[in-house]
Amino acid sequence: MSDEPITTTEQATAPATPRRIADAHVRAVADLDPLTATYLGLAPGDDRLPDLSPNGLEAVADQARRTLAALDDAERDGAAEDPAERRCARLLRERLTAELAVHDAGEELRAVRNLGSPLHGVRDIFTLMPTATDDDWAVVARRMARVPQALEGYRATLAEGVRRGLLSGPRQVETVVGQLAEWLGDGPGGGWFADFAAGGPESLRGELDAAAAAAGAALAGLRDWLRDEYAPAAASEPDTVGRERYGRLVRYWNGSDPDLDEAYRWAWGEFHQLEAEMRAEAAKVLPDATPLEAMRYLEQEGPAVEGAEAAREWLQGLMDQAIRDLQGTHFDLAERVRRVESMIAPPGSAAAPYYTAPSLDFSRPGRTWLPTRGQDRFPVWDLVSTWYHEGVPGHHLQLAQWNHVADSLSTYQVSLGQVSANAEGWALYAERLMDELGYLTDPAARMGYLNAQMMRALRVIVDIGMHVGLDFPADSPYRPGERMTPEAAREFFGLYCGLAPDFLDSELVRYLGMPGQAIGYKLGERAWLQGRAAARAAHGEAFDLKAWHMAALSQGSLGLDDLVAELSAL
Repeated sequence: MSDEPITTTEQATAPATPRRIADAHVRAVADLDPLTATYLGLAPGDDRLPDLSPNGLEAVADQARRTLAALDDAERDGAAEDPAERRCARLLRERLTAELAVHDAGEELRAVRNLGSPLHGVRDIFTLMPTATDDDWAVVARRMARVPQALEGYRATLAEGVRRGLLSGPRQVETVVGQLAEWLGDGPGGGWFADFAAGGPESLRGELDAAAAAAGAALAGLRDWLRDEYAPAAASEPDTVGRERYGRLVRYWNGSDPDLDEAYRWAWGEFHQLEAEMRAEAAKVLPDATPLEAMRYLEQEGPAVEGAEAAREWLQGLMDQAIRDLQGTHFDLAERVRRVESMIAPPGSAAAPYYTAPSLDFSRPGRTWLPTRGQDRFPVWDLVSTWYHEGVPGHHLQLAQWNHVADSLSTYQVSLGQVSANAEGWALYAERLMDELGYLTDPAARMGYLNAQMMRALRVIVDIGMHVGLDFPADSPYRPGERMTPEAAREFFGLYCGLAPDFLDSELVRYLGMPGQAIGYKLGERAWLQGRAAARAAHGEAFDLKAWHMAALSQGSLGLDDLVAELSAL
């Protein structure tokens, strides 16, 4: 896709098909939100930051409304009769409608959370910018100098939320204030922006240092405002959101409106099955041990990598080996899709590892990110399955393959139209696939895989249970019949998930700050497995798993409403 906007002449002469409308929308949003442009690899010299004020958010919403109106016109003219156009139109309409529902309800006015907020986007975008040349660093310096303006717009949005009584919960505020303290560092003139700018050339030292100092001062001002003014206003706010708000956010993250009570019951069934499997596996790790005892043993006495750089290299090797093993047998990957980089996450990140997709032109590769959380020793029992999830064959294969086939779809279907539950469901399916293929037979690694599955089942339970206000069921081993509160959810989580307490604390804050997102892993995996089972049943002995994988990974984004049907037909 060209990074040039569609001209008036083109709009007048070219048919207004859903895919053209979708791609025009991407370009318009990339112009309104330069972070989107950088993430996609468009306009690499753009040094702007987005307008995070209420006016800026309204401009993005207005663009969505205009796109929906254009889609209405195109569909009335019969432009969506082609199956490929119809699929794009369905995604575009569903996504924009979900986004506008969130916007119109004022959710963006209380976007204080421990990851994925506009604040995090302003910092994290610098880790994705080119820094190979002096010209690249000049763009970095100019963008960094704009951080104060961007954060002022963000603060204005939060202040409007305070005025309208739309605030984040106190746990989010406390966590973000703590993150900002870590970003700022201990001494004057230090902090994350100063450390990042220190990597630039001496020829730009003055510009970079001045920009970093201004960015650091803006972060300090925002921290103080959040601590001294926003936090007292939010002190009496609930950390949970209730069924109505939750349903709206579930649609946004999952592209569907699942039956929440059915999903809650189903997740409890998964919990009981996984708990039994983990008990059996724990005995292979340490005779007569409970799952928690086995995982604590692996954490303290199991294989580990010493040092962050060594961990980064170890994870790189794990992904490289997976690509070598899977290429040609279970996937047919273009050469550019086979490149993925292991990275260390910036200090002050949330506890969970994450992935960033390659730019559309692959000039920036896909990257996995390991938060160190101040540690220097990295047990590997739970990293193997996690990196199959984040890297290969998980997020990287799906999102890089999307970019590879973007020209045959629309850019929207492989970028802004991404549905979280689709991507997270594939990544969890990828973990299961590696277990099915025999890569997790070692008791330690398989314990890590089962614990990862258990964490995702627990996410469905605690996310729905906390926000909707459900009770622990009668067959729960923990507080049966009692209402699930955040405090009870955290204790329950710690009893059945073997991850470190600080990780679980960060996870709980994440679920409270991103309602409905965490359920998409397990519900998305269920959709992928249902689609594969239906396709296998339809083809019988002729079913080709490699061909199915490549077709599935080449169809672009779909919400869970459409995913099973599309996968079943492949």
